[in-house]
Amino acid sequence: MGIPRWIKYLRRGIRDQELAREIEHYLELETSENVARGMNADEARAAAMRKFGNTTACREAEYDMNTVSWMDTMVRHITYGARQLRQSPGFTATAILSLTLGIGANTAVFQLLNAVRLRSLPVQRPHELVELMVEGGNRGFGSAPGVYEASNPLWEQVRTHQQVFSSVFAWGSSNFPVGEAANVRRTRGVYASGAMFSTLGIKAHRGRLLAEEDDRRGCAPGPVVISHGYWQSEFGGRDNAIGAKLIVLNKPFYIVGVTPPDFFGLEVGRGFDFVLPNCARGSFGTILDARHVWNLHILGRLKSGMTVEQASAHLKTVSGNWFEQVTPIGYDAQSLQRWKGFRFIAQPGGGGVSELRREYERSLWLLLGITGLVLLMTCATLANLLLARAAGREREIAVRLAIGASRGRLIGQFLTESLLLATIGAVFACGVAALLSRTLIGFLSVGFNSVQLDLSLDWRLLSFIAFATVATCLLFGFAPAWRAAAGEPMSAMKSGGRSMTADRRHASLQQALIVCQIAVSAVLLVGSFLFVGSFRNLATADTGFDRTGITFHFVDFSALKPTRPAIRPLQEQILQRVGSVPGVETVSTTTNVPLSGSSWMLYTTIPGSADPNKSHSPQFTWVRPNYFRAMRIPLLAGRDISAQDTAESAKVLVVNEEFVKQLLGGGNPIGRMVKSLAEPGFPEATYQVVGVVGNTRYANLREGMPPIAYASELQNPQWGAGTSLLVKSSAPTAQITGAIRQALAESFPAARVEQISLEGVVSERVVRERLLAWLSGFFGLVALGLAVIGVYGVISHAAARRRTEVGIRLALGAGRGHVLGLFLRRVAILLGVGLGLGLTSSYALARVTATLLYGIRASDPVVYVVAAVALAGVAGFAALAPSARAARLNAVDSLRAD
Repeated sequence: MGIPRWIKYLRRGIRDQELAREIEHYLELETSENVARGMNADEARAAAMRKFGNTTACREAEYDMNTVSWMDTMVRHITYGARQLRQSPGFTATAILSLTLGIGANTAVFQLLNAVRLRSLPVQRPHELVELMVEGGNRGFGSAPGVYEASNPLWEQVRTHQQVFSSVFAWGSSNFPVGEAANVRRTRGVYASGAMFSTLGIKAHRGRLLAEEDDRRGCAPGPVVISHGYWQSEFGGRDNAIGAKLIVLNKPFYIVGVTPPDFFGLEVGRGFDFVLPNCARGSFGTILDARHVWNLHILGRLKSGMTVEQASAHLKTVSGNWFEQVTPIGYDAQSLQRWKGFRFIAQPGGGGVSELRREYERSLWLLLGITGLVLLMTCATLANLLLARAAGREREIAVRLAIGASRGRLIGQFLTESLLLATIGAVFACGVAALLSRTLIGFLSVGFNSVQLDLSLDWRLLSFIAFATVATCLLFGFAPAWRAAAGEPMSAMKSGGRSMTADRRHASLQQALIVCQIAVSAVLLVGSFLFVGSFRNLATADTGFDRTGITFHFVDFSALKPTRPAIRPLQEQILQRVGSVPGVETVSTTTNVPLSGSSWMLYTTIPGSADPNKSHSPQFTWVRPNYFRAMRIPLLAGRDISAQDTAESAKVLVVNEEFVKQLLGGGNPIGRMVKSLAEPGFPEATYQVVGVVGNTRYANLREGMPPIAYASELQNPQWGAGTSLLVKSSAPTAQITGAIRQALAESFPAARVEQISLEGVVSERVVRERLLAWLSGFFGLVALGLAVIGVYGVISHAAARRRTEVGIRLALGAGRGHVLGLFLRRVAILLGVGLGLGLTSSYALARVTATLLYGIRASDPVVYVVAAVALAGVAGFAALAPSARAARLNAVDSLRAD
């Protein structure tokens, strides 16, 4: 079997040197023989050369025999292209920097999108995994409606009766305190049924993983599995971690294994520290048999031959009986009627679940579109620069065409130079993308909710980088290459490449690219103004309360093991102790942190109304006296919650204006009655309205002012060994939280305290809007910068090419203002066309993203006018300098130069 031709090609330099040595050796032998025959050295050497023949032709023939033509052409193009780029360091640096930014930004956003949306879980055969969902959602039931899809009793029905999965498991996650006393830390924990790891096909990195026999009622203390990251950070990667004790919620667990390093869990964007068996939740006070507490996801692996559609159809048919078997107790008839309509369906589960995905997927696609526009604009700018550069190489191109070079070879040469630029830019872009993607993750990580994503290279990311490289090469390189190769040698060889009439086709192409740049700049500017305005509106939105100086302190004193009668007095002691801390102005309690995203509602009816059986669903919050004073919520009528509103007194409500408007029909609400419908843990009750306060926002900044009812926390039927303190202080947040933590540690050393500021809560609520505002604003500035470069470059090039024409105009008496207007009118025409296209496109695109905006319309004319004025201003400024320079030309010098 012969040596492949491409290997011979790679070795052709070595073979050429060997052949040269062989020829030289032959010539030396022949020369020696000729000398022996009596010739002198020169004659002997000449005779040897004549006898051998043309040595160069021999070497060239051998060289051609070992040549792969396309490889040889490519190498020559690359070598020549690299030399050309090296000779223009300014242009090369500008092009590479522009491409690095453009490709890097696109790669960074795609890297996040890939990690959040496109990647599958790092488990065996993820395409076989299916997640069970409640058809239509489970709103109105459970502790986390729309997030979790099952209660524990419902999961047990699925596990017992399902027939479509070869194996199935349930899981959930939460933040758990780990450690004892002052060493307590918040960690991310997962609770899962015993079949989770076997279903996923995960093998232990150390020790063993949870098995089905570990998931039995009463399993605490029991086994726990820790993540590889937690093993490294807390145990230094030591093997003696196996068997070590882990205190979770004051309960001891024993580490039995470590998960592999590439397993981040089932929740994309949120890692985990440990996995507990689902049964362990019973020891934390969670009632596993509670039918109304939904805190589990259910995933299964399909049986062989079963499709997702078949599984979904089967589950929809049989799951009605499962819901019937675990009908919750304590709900009203109307709620139970909705329960009877619940059915399970199946959907692909190989991508895991992710709150991050639900929240940011659309924003990431939008950002990818924005960065794509930036890259498109970068390509237009580079294409214009390459056109100007090609104009300076007209003589070189003409000479190469004249001596026989084909136009295809010239196009290939120019495209190779473009590909070199794009490739170098892509290499640097990988580093920029790594930095930008981690910066974006930092944007998304707020407080304890750190985002953890797998940003490693995979085939999708590599394909995207390769596609971006080739696409940019073609976008900015093909038109200049085609235009350069299409020139005529004779015209190019004339007088320096300048003529009385500039090449109109060349100018038209440049002008078309400028129109494209202006249009894309307009789209990016409008988008940046819309998103910056939306973020400003949301961040400064009227919440109805004063959020400065407000902190929340969640105190868990379950470790004190108080008796039920002792809980209320203990809460009072904690209130008094915190109230005595220097700097604390007001202290109260609440069951809901405003704007935290959490929401609690009770179904209610209004006795004495036109329709007393009609149910409503206002937001509910239980508070103590001074809550409205601390939050600066105005009391508009009636009275505040007082210390006399206890469990033994008549139940009272303070409602907001929207409650009065929507539920009570306006008028004087004081003395009106409100009846809450029965729910598990909340028996039917009748409340009397005793006060009205101003409207406030409740769960988030976007929802407006919902109807809210405030009840006395002392009348809350659900209360346990803990309290949520609201503190108003004039001291800095860090100082007051530290002082309160120290005071509670001194008085109640076994109590666990977690703290958060209301400003921090609000900051978390606007993360997405802040991200869009910062990035769209940054890329809007980049668009303006590229527009300046593009307009300046085109007008400068036009002025240089029309130098002779300008000289003739000036010699014939044209004023300098006329010359200035000649170029500025051209810019005005290009600007008008570009703005028309750009603003029209902006309007169409903005309507698609309208749901991401707040307090600003996608069609707001002010935004479009400001964007147009800004773009016109920078374009006019960019055109002014080269236009003025052309107007200052000396007519005699200009004509003499030609």
